[in-house]
This record gives sequence, structure tokens and C-alpha cells, in this order.
Amino acid sequence: MLLTVKDLTKKFNHKLIVNNINLSLNKGDLVAFLGPNGAGKSTTINMLTGIIAPTAGVIELNGLKPTDAKYHEKIGVVFQNSVLDDELTVIQNLKIRLGMYHQKRSDLNYWIEKFQLQDILNQKYQILSGGQRRRVDIVRALLPHPEILFLDEPTTGLDIQTRKLIWKVLNELRQETKLTIVLTTHYLEEAEIADFVYVIDHGQIIAADTVGELKQKFAQNVLSIELKQADKIPSELKKFPIHKINSRIEIFIKEQDAIKLLEQLNSSINNFEYRQGNMDDIFLNLTTKGDK
Repeated sequence: MLLTVKDLTKKFNHKLIVNNINLSLNKGDLVAFLGPNGAGKSTTINMLTGIIAPTAGVIELNGLKPTDAKYHEKIGVVFQNSVLDDELTVIQNLKIRLGMYHQKRSDLNYWIEKFQLQDILNQKYQILSGGQRRRVDIVRALLPHPEILFLDEPTTGLDIQTRKLIWKVLNELRQETKLTIVLTTHYLEEAEIADFVYVIDHGQIIAADTVGELKQKFAQNVLSIELKQADKIPSELKKFPIHKINSRIEIFIKEQDAIKLLEQLNSSINNFEYRQGNMDDIFLNLTTKGDK
């Protein structure tokens, strides 16, 4: 086990923000940490990265605690807001950061090529696009060769090409160096490739499992059909849980049952769509239970 978190708790002005959570991270894993706004994600990440101290609980990275200097040598953090200097160029920012970690210039060239920064090295950071900034931010976090990379909403607002490049490189690094990644994101499709998922709500971990297991438990497959006669619901549908939207009906159903049902309803429908349960379904089913 690379990182273990036991009974982590945080209170602000006697208000409980993070409530007694436990986490385990294995080397080389991509771990998604999901939850609605205000659930306690950012507070937890801030404790794991040593920005704030917990009220109670233990955080250990190979025996090191966030109060140890060596702990911070083993982690990299990409914040939602950058910590680089707007007035300096990309290469100036990165050289300054490189000097802090006593790494070789060849390391910097490696990251520049990986994240395709060659054409923007002499541009000031403040004039970069959002996607360019985020690539530079990730390189800055990777310069010390961390064992764990914390990504806090890393691709929010980025175009699809930049998102694909970022994930291509990060997945290569996981394979090549066994880099562990902790991800918070509102793009839930990014969590589809996670090795493990934690879902937090109201300061507590409400689910912790693999994507496959979470889908089996919380994400139903949906068959959507458009009826030729919107006011008539065929008898074949009455044994299934359905949701009617005008002439379209959504049915929660397994794949084999969906095939049989479509054969039975062939003469009654105009068209259909079958969708497997996904991370959106898991997230909504888990985090809206307390709001009903």
C-alpha cells in the first residue's frame, strides 16, 4: 500500500466538513475521488497534500506524514488555480521550478516534448490559453518525479484535443513509471478508466469500489423506445420499471431482456436506443439519495 488514510476528520468552526474517512492507494493506480460541490473533496485533497492539517486521523505515505519534508518530495499537485508567475515565460517558470528540485535539464526537455510545449516556451504564462496553461501546470507538478500526482479538476473547460493529450501522456506515465494518480473531476467519463473510485457526500465516503462493481450495484442499463401510439403502452412493458417522456419510454432492463422485448414490440415502435449504465448513473444514484 502506497498511501493510507485512517479516520480522517476535519472541522471548521465546530462544523464537521470531513467525517472519519478511510482511503487506500496502491502504487500505479488511478484513483477517482468524486462527489458533488461541497461534499468535502477539496478539503480532503488539501489535507492529503499538506495544505491544511486534519482535526483528527492519520495520513501516511510509505511511513511519511504530511508534516515531513520528504512527504512533499513524493507528491505533485495540479491545483484548479495555477501557482506559476504570470509575468514570466513558460521556460522561465519551469527552469525556476526545476532548480527547486535539483533535477537535470534533460528532465525538463523530456517533459516539454511529452506535453508538446516547444512552441510556447518563450510566451508569457499570462497570455496562454487554458489548455496550454494546464499542460504547463502538469509539467510543473511532474518535475520532481513524484510517486503520487494529485489532479484537482485538471481538464475543466479544456478542449477535447487537449484533454486527450493530457490523458494519453498520464496513462503512458502510469505504465512506464507506476505513477499513482488521484483525480477529482466533474467529467465523470474520465473516471471510467479508474482502477478504484471513492464517492464522498456530506463529508463521508458513501461508496468505494472498482468501476465495474459500482456499475453492477448502481448503474442500470436503459432501453429508450419511441412508440408509434404515444397514448397506448403495450402490455409487454408493464412488468418493467419505466419512465415515460411524451412518446418516448425509458425502461431499466438487462441486455438480453432488451433484445427479446424489442422483438416483441417490433410493430409498436418507431425507433429505439440502448445505453449501458455509466459513471453519471452511479454518481446520481449515490449522491441524490439523501435529497429525495
